[in-house]
Amino acid sequence: MARIAGVELPNEKRAEIGLTYIFGIGPATAAKILKLTNVSPDTRIKDLSEAEVQRLANQIKTLVIEGDLRQKIFRDIKRLKDIKSYRGNRHKLGLPVRGQRTRTNAITRKGKNIAVGGLKRKLEKT
Repeated sequence: MARIAGVELPNEKRAEIGLTYIFGIGPATAAKILKLTNVSPDTRIKDLSEAEVQRLANQIKTLVIEGDLRQKIFRDIKRLKDIKSYRGNRHKLGLPVRGQRTRTNAITRKGKNIAVGGLKRKLEKT
C-alpha cells in the first residue's frame, strides 16, 4: 500500500481514483497531478514504482490538503461567524448557507425535529 501525505492509498484502485482518497484532491486535480508527474492514470497503486510514488508525493506537497485544508475551512467558517455575516449566521443556526429553500428539502442540514405536541406527551409519561 502506497502512503502519500499520511494517507494509505488502496492497492487495487487505479492511480487516478486512488489519489482522490486524499482530502482536498478530486478527480480533476488527480488527473492534473498524474499528467505533471508523467504517471499513467490507468496504473494500479500497487504497480507504482518507488520513483513514481516519490514524484507524486513531491507534487502533492505543493497543494493544501488533509489537516491544513480542514483547518483552513474551519478558520474561514469561524471568520464568517465572528463578523456576523449572513452566511456565518446560517452556519451558526445549522441552516442551508447557499440560498436553498428551508420550507421543504432541508432535512440534511436542519435535522429531524420532534413535534412539540409529541414532546409534551413524552414528558408527562416520565
